[in-house]
Amino acid sequence: MEPFDSIICVGQTTWEGDFQKAVVQLMCEFSVRHRVLYVDYQHTYKDLVMGVAGQRGIPIRTMMHLSDRLVKKPGKQGSEVYVWHPPTMLPINWLSPKTHDQLVEWNVSRLVKSLRGVMRELGFKKPLIINGMNPVFGLPMLGRLNEAGTIYYCFDEITIARWMSRHGGRYENEYLRRVDAVVTTSETLRRTKAKVQPNAFCVKNGVNFALFNQARQLASEQPPVKPVVGYLGTADDRVNVDIVEHCVRTMPDVTFQFIGEIKEPALTERLSRYPNVVFTPPHQPADLPPLLAKLSAAMIPFVCNEHTYTIYPLKINEYLAAGLPVVSTPFSILDDFTGVIELADTPEAFAQALHRALADRSPARVTQRVEMARANSWEHRAEEFEAVFERIAKSTYH
Repeated sequence: MEPFDSIICVGQTTWEGDFQKAVVQLMCEFSVRHRVLYVDYQHTYKDLVMGVAGQRGIPIRTMMHLSDRLVKKPGKQGSEVYVWHPPTMLPINWLSPKTHDQLVEWNVSRLVKSLRGVMRELGFKKPLIINGMNPVFGLPMLGRLNEAGTIYYCFDEITIARWMSRHGGRYENEYLRRVDAVVTTSETLRRTKAKVQPNAFCVKNGVNFALFNQARQLASEQPPVKPVVGYLGTADDRVNVDIVEHCVRTMPDVTFQFIGEIKEPALTERLSRYPNVVFTPPHQPADLPPLLAKLSAAMIPFVCNEHTYTIYPLKINEYLAAGLPVVSTPFSILDDFTGVIELADTPEAFAQALHRALADRSPARVTQRVEMARANSWEHRAEEFEAVFERIAKSTYH
C-alpha cells in the first residue's frame, strides 16, 4: 500500500441514526489524525419516492439538491469529518444477477464521477479507501479513485444478512482477493475471511466511553428504585424469545425493558401480555445515558447459531461503561469478558444468572466493569485499526 493523504469511507449505513455505528465512530476517531470523507448511504429512486410519500428518515431535500450534499460533521477532539451524500442510484438489488451486474456499473460510474469532483474540491489526491461492508460497489470501484490502497471493513457475515446476501455474497470473495487487507469485528469473521485474503485482522467493536459512562454517574446520584433488566438496541431474530419469556414469567417483580426498534414480531406477540415488560422506542445515542441509569442489569439473550457466532456486540461495552452487570448467552467467542459478565445457555440458567446480576452491586465489581469498557473505547480501537495501515504499508515495501 502506498502512502495516503486522506481517508475515504464508502459506507453501507447512513451517518445519522438512532444507534451507535462502528464505522461512524471509527471515522470520527480517524479525523483527529487524518482528513476523512464519509460517502453516505446510497439512496435509490425508490427511496426518493418513499420519502415524498412521507416515509421518515429519507433525506429528500438533499436528494433533490435543495440542500448541500457535502457537509461537515463533528469528529473527536475538535476535528471534523466530511460527509457526502452521493447521487441517487437505481434500485437494483431485487434484480437477477445478470441484469443487476449490468446496471451496477451505471450506479458506480455515476458515484465515481461525482466523487472525483468532491475529491478535487477537498484536495484529496491519494486516498486510502475503507469499504464498510459494501463489496457490490467496492469491486467495480477498485482502481478508479487514484487510491493508495483499499481495506475491506467487514462487521457481519454477508451471506447471512438478508438484504446484502442477494448479491453481496457473489461479490465478496472476488473483492477480498483484490483488496490490500480485510479488517473484521470478530475473530470468527477474521478466520473465515483469512481463507481468501491473507492480510486479515480483527479490530473488535468499541464503545463511546465518555457518553455511556454518564449513565454510571447518573445512577450513583439517583440509584434505581426497583429492579429493571434492560436490552439496548434492535431486537430482531437474533433474540431468543424462549429465554426472555421464561425470565419475564418467573421474575414477575423485575421489569424487563427493551430500548430500541423491535423487528421480531414474536417478541411483542408473546411478551406484550406481561405487565412487567416495557417497550421503549429508539432514542438518539446522546439520550441513552438517562435510560441506562435506571437499569439494574443488562442482558444479551441471543440465540446460538452460525450468524450470531460471528458477532462481537456493540452493546456489551456500552452496558459495561454504564457499570451494569451483564448476562449473555454464549452465542459467540466472548473470552475477553471472562469473570466480568456471566454466560447462561438455558432459560432456567439465564434467570438464575439474572438474579445474581441484580445482587451484584459491589463497588469493586462496578469498577471492574467500567475499566473493561474504558480499555475497549473507540479511541483504542482506532489505534488498533491504524496499526493495520502501518502493517500493510510495511508488507508492501518489504
